[in-house]
Parts: sequence; structure tokens; C-alpha cells
Amino acid sequence: MSGPDYRALVTGASSGIGAAYARALHARRAKLVLVARRAVRLSELSSQLGGEPDVAVLPLDLSLPDAVPRLMTFLRDRGITVDLLVNNAGVGWTGPFVDQAEESVRQIIDLNVNALVSLTRALLPGMIERGRGSIVNVVSTSAFQPVPFLNVYAASKVFVLSFTEGLATELQGTGVRVQALCPGLTESEFHETSGTVRVPFTKTKMMSAESVVETSLRALDRGRPLRVVPGFQNRAFAGVQRFLPRAMVRGVAARLFRPRKSG
Repeated sequence: MSGPDYRALVTGASSGIGAAYARALHARRAKLVLVARRAVRLSELSSQLGGEPDVAVLPLDLSLPDAVPRLMTFLRDRGITVDLLVNNAGVGWTGPFVDQAEESVRQIIDLNVNALVSLTRALLPGMIERGRGSIVNVVSTSAFQPVPFLNVYAASKVFVLSFTEGLATELQGTGVRVQALCPGLTESEFHETSGTVRVPFTKTKMMSAESVVETSLRALDRGRPLRVVPGFQNRAFAGVQRFLPRAMVRGVAARLFRPRKSG
């Protein structure tokens, strides 16, 4: 999963886990296509990594209805074949569901679910035809249980986890590998934009985005496992809660994610 002819497409690449993937894959001599909404951030990252022709950037909001067709046109016009797709772009909002604007709720679903499925569907036939390729869908440990006050985001990740695991079975024998990366609390700007800085959960220890990506790529190199949970603490939490009453798990999640009152 490296070399000058290997091309990786990373969404949500302007910061956090996406930027860490870009740097790690560049270190492996892969060529990159980086997609995110923030043009300035993408340009800065591209410059750090050497720029064209090895790093192509496309400022694009993947939650928009025409985003994936525009991205596919961008790839076709440049003759780019994608060997690794990292579906990392995502958004979420903290607070009671009833208080969230309908537009915000729709954006979560459009980006976290619809864009991921559409982009996977667009690139997968070519991978199958070539008999090789990898897809990493960045999920979250929030997919393992309902998360009150981060409800729609967590529910979108449940969909992505189920979709990824089902797809992996469908792709057996095709040469295409699929990974569901399920990070826990990770150092990124997500906590500022989503509002999770106001909840108790973010006061616990965070993993670095670089460590999360290293775990993901190491698992891809070894060809296993499908579901990757970085960090011993996250794996332990995911394992223990399977034996606890569902109501208890929901209650703990609610206490961890209930926003603090201002002041």
C-alpha cells in the first residue's frame, strides 16, 4: 500500500484524522487527492506535501447534491485512478435533538451517510474491475451504542458501520478490502465545531490523530481486521458494554454527552 503509482483519495482532509492520513500516506510515497470544504487549509497542506502533481486538491462540500458527480469529473479529467478511498468527512452537533435546526440534521445525514455511500458506489466498480483497492470508512465508537445529545451523529455512524461490514462480505474474493475504523476520543477540531467541548466526555484522555491513522494503516497492511478500534481503552470499553444492560449504556452515554449549562 505504497509507491509512486499508488493513489489515495482522502475526504475531510483539511484537519484532524484526514490531514493525518494525508501526511502518513505521503510518507509512504502515495499520490494524493485531498477533498475538503476549506480551500485555504487544503492549499496549505498541499504545499507542505510538495503540491502538484503528487498532491491534487479539490475544495468541495460533499454534503451538496452535486458534489460526488463533480468529484468524479475532477478525477476523470485528470485520468486519476483511486487505489485507496478514505471516507473521513463528517459532521455532528451536540445538544437535544429537538433543539437542532432541520438544516443541521439534514447536513449530518447528507455528509456522513449519503456522500459516503455515493462516493463508495462511484469508485467501487473500478476497484473490482482491477481486482484491487481499499476503502476505509471512518466510523466512531459512538456507533456501538445510542448517544443521547449526539444522537443523529451517532445514528449516522451506526449506519456506516453496518454498511461497511455488510459490504466487506459482499466483496470477498474481489481483491478489494474494506475497513471500518472506529476511533474514540481523538484530538481534532471536531470537538469545537460540534460543540462536544461542552460535555464531560471530552475531559477524558484523547488519542492523537496520527496514532489513530497509524493503527488503521497497520491493519490494512496486515489485511485484518475489518473493524479497527484504536487504543486499548476504546477496545476495552467496546468489549465491556456488550455485557451491560442497554438502558445502563444509554444512561452513561447521556451523562457523558449532556451539554453543560453556560456559566
